[in-house]
Amino acid sequence: MRNQLLSMCVLGAVTVAQASAEEDKYLWLEDVEGAKQMEWVKQQNALSAKEIKAYEGFDTLVSNSLSILNDKERIPYASRIGDYLYNFWKDENHVRGIYRRTTMEEYQKASPKWETVLDIDKLGKDEGVNWVYKGFNCRYPENDRCFVSLSRGGADATETREFDLNTLSFVEQQSQPFFLAEAKSSLSWIDKDNVFVGTDFGDNSMTDSGYPKIVKQWQRGTPLSSAKTVFTGAQSSVAASGYVLFDGDNTLEVVTEALTFYTADHYVYRDGKLTQLPLPKDADIKGFFNGQLYVELKSDLQHKGKQFKQGSIIYTPVEQLIAQKPTFSTLVEPSATASISQVSFTKSAILVTWLDNVKGKLVRYTQAKDGQWKSMQAPFDPNGTISVFDVERDSDEFFVNFTSFLEPSSLYSFNAVTMKAEKVKGMKQQFAADKFETKQYFATSKDGTKVPYFVVMAKDLKLDGSNPTLLYGYGGFEVSLRPYYSATIGKNWLEQGGVYVLANIRGGGEYGPAWHQAALKQNRHKAYEDFEAIAEDLIARKITSSEHLGIQGGSNGGLLMGAAFTRRPELYNAVVCQVPLLDMKRYSKLLAGASWMGEYGDPDIPEQWDYIKTFSPYHNLKANTHYPKVFFTTSTRDDRVHPGHARKMVAKMEGMGIDVLYYENIEGGHAGAADNNQVAELSSMVYAYLMQQLK
Repeated sequence: MRNQLLSMCVLGAVTVAQASAEEDKYLWLEDVEGAKQMEWVKQQNALSAKEIKAYEGFDTLVSNSLSILNDKERIPYASRIGDYLYNFWKDENHVRGIYRRTTMEEYQKASPKWETVLDIDKLGKDEGVNWVYKGFNCRYPENDRCFVSLSRGGADATETREFDLNTLSFVEQQSQPFFLAEAKSSLSWIDKDNVFVGTDFGDNSMTDSGYPKIVKQWQRGTPLSSAKTVFTGAQSSVAASGYVLFDGDNTLEVVTEALTFYTADHYVYRDGKLTQLPLPKDADIKGFFNGQLYVELKSDLQHKGKQFKQGSIIYTPVEQLIAQKPTFSTLVEPSATASISQVSFTKSAILVTWLDNVKGKLVRYTQAKDGQWKSMQAPFDPNGTISVFDVERDSDEFFVNFTSFLEPSSLYSFNAVTMKAEKVKGMKQQFAADKFETKQYFATSKDGTKVPYFVVMAKDLKLDGSNPTLLYGYGGFEVSLRPYYSATIGKNWLEQGGVYVLANIRGGGEYGPAWHQAALKQNRHKAYEDFEAIAEDLIARKITSSEHLGIQGGSNGGLLMGAAFTRRPELYNAVVCQVPLLDMKRYSKLLAGASWMGEYGDPDIPEQWDYIKTFSPYHNLKANTHYPKVFFTTSTRDDRVHPGHARKMVAKMEGMGIDVLYYENIEGGHAGAADNNQVAELSSMVYAYLMQQLK
């Protein structure tokens, strides 16, 4: 559940709360698609586009981006469903994308033959809707029917249709398909004719956060209105959902109520009854394997005289757990520098991806008959980022992706039994990476904490403080920023003379749950102090100077940007603030905002507003202050983080006589762009703006 929420965290129609003009004279900009508001948006877009696109190299940046995005030789990442590998692909001929499939034998070839499963461009044209693909969810292990999620313009709210993988078509009406109208929904297979469903059932069926609070069991051929209610959550909770865990031939039907973004109650649904599992509310269920339920601890646990460490993976027989008599054991626990990034389960092994000082390693764990665990590390370079995917419980074969800032992604087929990796695909170099190097440094934050960051720079860089430098940060929701290869950054920033910096500040998950929790709520300022410490360290090392230092972040990272330039305006000369939270007084009333109170606090509680207001950029703007020229971007179709945040901030700054840039993509949702053309245009505007400000 938490992973589902996280994918939604960082974006619906809005009901504007009653407030007088004296309280917030820019409140009118929260009306997302009002005629007056959209006219304001179009005027802002025109002014910003004219100024930024005047950059001499703008057309080259766009050309570079499109060439990278539409490159036929990039890796077509695929996931196995049954006997086929499936891939979603965009290029200049498929702007919205095609979902396609091939066999493993074909996939290993340089130019595989693909079979089109669903053409999103054609579907949109046929139906007259600007559909954006949001995913396939197929029935396991039969892999015959799938739920296809489609979004209008990229919003989180989706229309869900049933698709037949045998006929490669939507299930016809006479076969009584499952269908959900546009909403923020949860739909999960129980069997071919029964599903768990959470959606907008009408009055009082959605939480304050805008997600389903009711879980029902819905039988094929019956109206949604007759679906049987399994669970009803609290109005103040974030969301509720039902799903099935698989362990060979055994299944476990689970209902989870996310009480906050970081706490949940879990229930087993068996024989029509719910049994709550005696787990810590902040523990995450990771998997069901060999009769055991595995969970990750977000805080220390003392149980039956044993102490279990925060960040550990522990397990207990599931039947004992259901009987309220768990006997926990430890699979793995973190160290001072190493945290658990990912846990996956194959047919016969458990895979743990570790981060050790933000560098990845993959370890396989198998249990002997005496209960002892044996581990073996996979043979990958520890100086990059390892990602495991396409792991299924019916196989020991899966894919591993390896990359770093200067190494293009390499895709391996990996066997969890033999521990052998076979390279399947490799992305070509798309910029002059041999001219650059990566270094990891540690800055000292205000409270003495050592904070890591990576710098990608030219090997012959002159340390004279004159280098245009882009510092990227996020620092929230236990999200870890890891080294990654970006041809766009390489071509449109590094090759243009820029330095790229990735900040691993608190609030993220680079060192596990404690690293995240250190910057929650009243301690939010620690994330901002970490970011400032890195900026100051870059300047002290003469990699750059304030005059040449730009910063970038989106969503929670957009809040980071707003806090950064309002706290220390003299420290930066360019700010890219994307799909941001900025009005922290009203964030919990806008769209999915209520779901993030576990991260930031509740602004309606006076003692919590006392600290929240210290990092509410909208409230911390000061007159007669010189701010760097900020470039705000957002999307009209963002139904996760309300576009009103950025709109109001820009209007307020302009009202104070502060020079600012703003661009709102009409489509795109929280991702900001709906197709490759939009991605190329928006990213090129960002780099052009940065060069204008920092060179």
